[in-house]
Amino acid sequence: MAEKFGNARWVKDGFLDNRVSGSVVGRITFAGLGSVDVFLQGDFKGEIAGKAIRFRNRSFADEDLAGQVLADFENPQVGEVSLISFDPHPMLTPHPYIEWFSVRKNHYRIELAPGDAWILPDREAAELDSESQAIRDALSSRARSTRDRSDSEWV
Repeated sequence: MAEKFGNARWVKDGFLDNRVSGSVVGRITFAGLGSVDVFLQGDFKGEIAGKAIRFRNRSFADEDLAGQVLADFENPQVGEVSLISFDPHPMLTPHPYIEWFSVRKNHYRIELAPGDAWILPDREAAELDSESQAIRDALSSRARSTRDRSDSEWV
């Protein structure tokens, strides 16, 4: 079962950058934890592929319970994209959807309300260049596949 961060209410804000193919880097702020750097192997899908995005959760709740529930949350987060999209499923209303597996094979999912995330214009995305590169440099060596050969396309 995926950790949904209190139905996303414990996710405050952040950015994710997929401008380097094959990797998503960023920083997400959580209730009870603060900022967490993220390095994921993979790419965004749909109209956000190859872009940088920001998000701000209008439903954020800084609850003490978050710190207890998320006490074992890996910091930093290193893993593999499952699906990151603004339109994750044809039967659902389009909305920001961020899902990944950590290298410890923990499953995480953040679903935000429509309008709580946006694609950054090139100028604003360029302002993330040094921050994104620093995260990439610090965490890329920790990345590895979260899939066993038995549950990949190699079978």
